[in-house]
Amino acid sequence: MLQSMFKKVFGSRNERLVKQYLQKVKAINALEPAMEKLSDAELAGKTAEFKTRLENGEALDKLLPEAFAVVREASRRVLGMRHFDVQMVGGMVLHDGKIAEMRTGEGKTLMATLAAYLNALTGKGVHVVTVNDYLASRDAEWMGRLYGFLGLTTGVNLSQMPHDAKQAAYAADITYGTNNEYGFDYLRDNMVYQMGEKVQRPLAFGIIDEVDSILIDEARTPLIISGQSEENTALYQQVNLVPPRLARQKDEESEGDYSVDEKSRQVLLSEAGHEKIEEILTEMGLLQPGGSLYDAANIMLMHHVYAALRAHALFFKDQHYVVQNGEVIIVDEFTGRLMSGRRWSEGLHQAVEAKEGVAIQKENQTLASITFQNFFRMYEKLSGMTGTADTEAFEFQSIYGLETVVVPTHRPMIRKDEHDQVFRTARERDQAVINEVRACYERGQPVLVGTTSIEANEKLSAELKTAGLPHNVLNAKQHEREAEVIAQAGMSGGITIATNMAGRGTDIVLGGSIQKEVDAIRNDEALSDADKDARLAALKVDWQVRHDAVLAAGGLHIIGTERHESRRVDNQLRGRSGRQGDPGSSRFFLSLEDPLLRIFASDRVAAIMNRLKMPEGEAIEHPWVTRAIENAQRKVEQRNFDIRKQLLEYDDVSNDQRKVIYEQRNELLASADIGDTIRAMRDDVLNETINLHIAPGSMDEQWDVPGLEKTLAAQFALHLPLQQWLDEDKTLNEEGLRKKTMEAADAAYQEKEALVGIEGLRQFERGVMLQSLDTHWREHLSALDHLRQGIHLRGYAQKQPKQEYKREAFELFSAMLTAIKAEVTQITTTVQIRAPEDVQAVELHEEPSHIEYQHAGYDEAQDFAEAATARVTPADAYPKVGRNDPCPCGSGKKYKQCHGKLS
Repeated sequence: MLQSMFKKVFGSRNERLVKQYLQKVKAINALEPAMEKLSDAELAGKTAEFKTRLENGEALDKLLPEAFAVVREASRRVLGMRHFDVQMVGGMVLHDGKIAEMRTGEGKTLMATLAAYLNALTGKGVHVVTVNDYLASRDAEWMGRLYGFLGLTTGVNLSQMPHDAKQAAYAADITYGTNNEYGFDYLRDNMVYQMGEKVQRPLAFGIIDEVDSILIDEARTPLIISGQSEENTALYQQVNLVPPRLARQKDEESEGDYSVDEKSRQVLLSEAGHEKIEEILTEMGLLQPGGSLYDAANIMLMHHVYAALRAHALFFKDQHYVVQNGEVIIVDEFTGRLMSGRRWSEGLHQAVEAKEGVAIQKENQTLASITFQNFFRMYEKLSGMTGTADTEAFEFQSIYGLETVVVPTHRPMIRKDEHDQVFRTARERDQAVINEVRACYERGQPVLVGTTSIEANEKLSAELKTAGLPHNVLNAKQHEREAEVIAQAGMSGGITIATNMAGRGTDIVLGGSIQKEVDAIRNDEALSDADKDARLAALKVDWQVRHDAVLAAGGLHIIGTERHESRRVDNQLRGRSGRQGDPGSSRFFLSLEDPLLRIFASDRVAAIMNRLKMPEGEAIEHPWVTRAIENAQRKVEQRNFDIRKQLLEYDDVSNDQRKVIYEQRNELLASADIGDTIRAMRDDVLNETINLHIAPGSMDEQWDVPGLEKTLAAQFALHLPLQQWLDEDKTLNEEGLRKKTMEAADAAYQEKEALVGIEGLRQFERGVMLQSLDTHWREHLSALDHLRQGIHLRGYAQKQPKQEYKREAFELFSAMLTAIKAEVTQITTTVQIRAPEDVQAVELHEEPSHIEYQHAGYDEAQDFAEAATARVTPADAYPKVGRNDPCPCGSGKKYKQCHGKLS
């Protein structure tokens, strides 16, 4: 009560904000006479003047009144359209990083030019985001004339555009494009191998058209780029012939080509083994005569050899895996359960497939992924505009920090919204819709029928054909054609059936749009100016007659054949009528068989109908019924909000990790010298290796010096006589030995640097680092997917699934960073370089093939979100392996850092 009293005295926050903005509009209007006196050149010159003032430290907010006045005057001259005062208010709302709710037909496209122009003066770029390519192209071309007049450049960013054209579009002052394309470009930019290949600049200011559709409806699902890695499957089959020709060492002293370390379950090659493998590969034509396995060009070959050796020496059929229906399926070593769908990483699974003679599958993996929530929150400043945002104001505020401001209409809204009519069956409802359409058609009133699905569209279309009523059908598939059709939906007696989204972004003009004919006359060079004026005048007189006839018939009538689960989408449909103070009406026809009513209200309403003994075809119509349906919609909206929030909470975990990886990647691309990073990694990895064999602070008798010598030689190509050093110098302690080992590693690396030159080696290091980072990141994304699928079961152990997910995802991330360090160190230390040409011969990154861009299906994301809260019968889902025990797969890693991260 107190709150409502305060509201009466001081007005709501929305009213107070609008009042403040209207004060600024007075200042803008006061500048209008001065702007009208300027010549075209003087008006266009204002842009350079504003930029200079900005450089001198003046704030954008100070420039706002003048800049808005300039845009209004330029629009009047170039487009023949003058911004209304309410559009000025909307422009200020956008500039302040808020959402402007403006009714359909109030001129949001033109309004956006105000904030876009003002913010483009900074030179950081402005992104205008639309829902489809047609609207992006149309608005860029239409509003581009205004920006061009004022000396700013306009770009349009479409899917399938050439790389150079994309870079040019992003370099423009104002860029129009779709939400999907901006998101995919961001992901693609974080997959490039040269800084010059990037297309996007830092994300500065975004204006989102149809902000509710993009930030709410489409935000339930992530953007995903997936692809098959270009692995040479034939190479796995050829290398598979190598291990059977090698002899295993029985112990450390005996002869043989390789040894198996049972404790850490690793395979190590001996000197003789290296030579023998090189002979075999040369014989097979995979290695150049006289070439070495450790040559820079043979890095990938070495990877395949180790994978094949591990497949033969450590993984056995019916123990670690089974072969079923031509597929290798992993067996959980402790529970004996088959782990269908899981694959070993780092080429091991393919090596096992080659060993068993089954088809080698190329893995289709997620290369990059991001949700719209996390993408759009990266903009320095974000704003949006739509006809329907107020019902979702809480979600915009809590997830994006965007306040919603309802901008008043230019003329009072006089559309009449009738109460819903509820029928017992869908058949009765459909008949009532046909009768209503026929009545409108007979009195010459245009009608737009909104449906919730393409199936319902086609069903209604068939019934209208049977009834002999001519009509157009729109399914939101052909955006350009549908925009033309929807523009003519206001013709007298016109009948249009459309799904809710069809033709959005295009106004329905009562009496039909004549813009196409006007443009044709203006562009006809055969006509003189006098002829053009005469024809345009005749065209406008003819249109006015049609317009008046439609007004007399009651304006556009909207029919909804079903309530959507969101009130916002129903309001969008209603909003197609009554633009700019036009008359209009709307009514929803429902049946008890509709999903919303069936779930929430059918029993109660059906009981009322039975009690009143209502005859067939009779509808129930009452404000209470309409209110009950809206309450049901509120419940569904709340549930959908919870689903989106849950998805976001899980994605926030991977988003923090994504930021770290992408930041590291950008630093790698930008820095000329990463030698210090490589050195630090090498020191870390060698220290950890030494710690495994010589524990810090341990007694001499506990040191495993032969084991350390063997590991350094096998993993880092460092053949160091550690035992000899200790024998020769009895004072050499653990710290001294560690120091000598590091110095020897640095000296060996400096020899390579001297051979190939600093620049060549730095380029090689960068390539190795990027390749390792990308490969491990993709495997990490896959691991997070697997972790997410079963995490809800932790609830049965009285653990909070979200907290468990965060903890394990962090452990996986730490393990990934450790694995990257180990791999980069191993490759850079073992690679043999004899000449600078060796480095240039290296192909460090494999380009993925069959790349797919997915904005994953709504149901898929919904299934996950529901699974996260579902209560399912507990299953013995996890193998009984200690998290710090060695992984049973034999990789030598801890279980939590290997296959434990997939469970």
